[in-house]
Amino acid sequence: PLDNEEETAAAKCTQTCLGELLSVSDFECSLCIRMFFEPVTTPCGHTFCKECLERCLDHQPNCPLCKQSLREYLKAGSYSPTVLLQDIMLATFPAQLAERRELHQAEMAELSNLTKNIPIFVCTMSFPGVACPLHVFEPRYRLMIRRCQETGTRRFGMCIYENVKSFADYGCMLEIRQIKLLADGRSLVDTIGRRRFRVLRRGHRDGYNTADIEYLEDKKVAGEELQELQCLHESTYRLAQQFCEHGDLASRHILMQHGPLPEKEEDIQASADGPTWCWWLISILPLDPSYQLNLFSTTSLRARLTQLQRILSALLQQPP
Repeated sequence: PLDNEEETAAAKCTQTCLGELLSVSDFECSLCIRMFFEPVTTPCGHTFCKECLERCLDHQPNCPLCKQSLREYLKAGSYSPTVLLQDIMLATFPAQLAERRELHQAEMAELSNLTKNIPIFVCTMSFPGVACPLHVFEPRYRLMIRRCQETGTRRFGMCIYENVKSFADYGCMLEIRQIKLLADGRSLVDTIGRRRFRVLRRGHRDGYNTADIEYLEDKKVAGEELQELQCLHESTYRLAQQFCEHGDLASRHILMQHGPLPEKEEDIQASADGPTWCWWLISILPLDPSYQLNLFSTTSLRARLTQLQRILSALLQQPP
């Protein structure tokens, strides 16, 4: 067996021999024209960076070079790295590979920021603590969801469409709980609402919208004001219970889809967004999205409860 010195000498010899035969351009991805990062090879024998190939398959299930169908490959849903190629790159061009890895890490760090350039899904109203199931099929959103997974944040912003601005001034951060990948690359994404935010600046990245944001927080009250707020909270919750028990057929159908009214929280000011049951109720009530947005953007729990009380009273007084 070789001792350590002989092993090192053999490795250096291999590196020198390979280095004379190969150049960095031999390890260039034909899609991004950069050194391969996590190279994967298709069944038709073409090699690309994993991310580059995924982005092409978002648009159509064919090899970017020879156009052969990759439907079965896409269906498998997993891409094995081309280990031999990685080993050769590491042995021959370690410095360039390290540089390429650093570049990728910097890109990932930029995508991980949860206040600057956060990805925005423009679709529906979503609320803190409330589930929001999504069907993702557009290439730009496939890319966006994948990036949220790869960076580990598993979060993105959800806003409703608004005519002039392209999306509303307020939205909710969604957290990905589970993804079911379909054979053709579409996916069913189970998300839940986290924190509310206000949009400070709009932008774009690779076809989808982005925004710089600040998070919203309900104003805290104390003393006599808090006691009054707790009474208002109790009476509004009782109305919500009545609505859920005695609502019309359409309301009962909604309850079957959305589950029961969430429990009351002990501390009504514990969360920056206030009690979850309020958001659950706002999400199921027959309200115009612009009115929902109005309730969503208020940072006064008192104002939100007062409006809910008014709406519930009106709905409960309607003749059957």
